[in-house]
Amino acid sequence: MAGERDLEKLLAGMSPRLIGGNYVFCSVANAKYGDYSDTNPLASFTEKEGLTLVLKEDVAQIAGLPYDAVFRCITLELHSSLKAVGLTAELSRRLAQQGIPANMVAAYYHDHIFVPSESAQEAISLLASSDTNDPGREPHNE
Repeated sequence: MAGERDLEKLLAGMSPRLIGGNYVFCSVANAKYGDYSDTNPLASFTEKEGLTLVLKEDVAQIAGLPYDAVFRCITLELHSSLKAVGLTAELSRRLAQQGIPANMVAAYYHDHIFVPSESAQEAISLLASSDTNDPGREPHNE
């Protein structure tokens, strides 16, 4: 099933939804994929400096893994193609104009934006108001 590639359609129908819970990014030196699987990471990525894990904040605390900041996750409900051009740039630009950092993660079906927890409501409102399918609708929250 191919995802949407047209930027206008993606922006019009992205339906951003704030996912429940706080998330953190942790880096574990000398770790490899599969290590820390008991922490049930939402995502992981292997870098030369170590294994990056995206975890629920409370799980990272229990595991004793350090982190620098706490984030909320906004999921775009539209099935976007991994070959779509411009979505990440446009959403990052919109959030940056309001001083909100955006850490984008693309998965097979959806794009996810991690924003600082203190900016989450502003970010979801900003993104929801830019959904041209229904500009007056309320943002989705979990």
